[in-house]
Amino acid sequence: MMKRAWLIILGGLAAALVAYGASYYFGSAPYRCIADSKTPELTWLQQEFHISASEFGRISALHDSYTAACAERCRQIDALNGQLQRLLAATNAVTPEIDKTLQEAARLRAECQKAMLQHFYAVSQTMPPEQGRRYFAWVTARTFGPEHPSMSSAAAAADHEHHHE
Repeated sequence: MMKRAWLIILGGLAAALVAYGASYYFGSAPYRCIADSKTPELTWLQQEFHISASEFGRISALHDSYTAACAERCRQIDALNGQLQRLLAATNAVTPEIDKTLQEAARLRAECQKAMLQHFYAVSQTMPPEQGRRYFAWVTARTFGPEHPSMSSAAAAADHEHHHE
């Protein structure tokens, strides 16, 4: 009698584990598909915005072109940041060279933001109109919205004030 009870309990636990494993496996399949993709950000975009294969091809080409240029701009900004760190370590005042480096870094960041915005417009215009509007609203809110203080001067100023209270 006791043996039978243990068999029922163990059988129930085994069935529960199998059910959990199967639900996890099948429930996470779409996310594993995205993660296993060679371009997960684009695969997600395709699924989220219901992009056709031809639209996906155009968006992939836009993405490839944009990321290559973006990487170069990032490299230039990193080089200027390194130069700025060396200049700051060598003095205790804002020199003309520091000022020039700050201005150049600001120009490059503005160029980067402009190129990013142009990319967002281009991608949104590749999609069906309603999906394009939804994509553009989503991506600009996350890029230029308050949750990204580096892109929002009002949020950055508020954060700066908060740290000096």
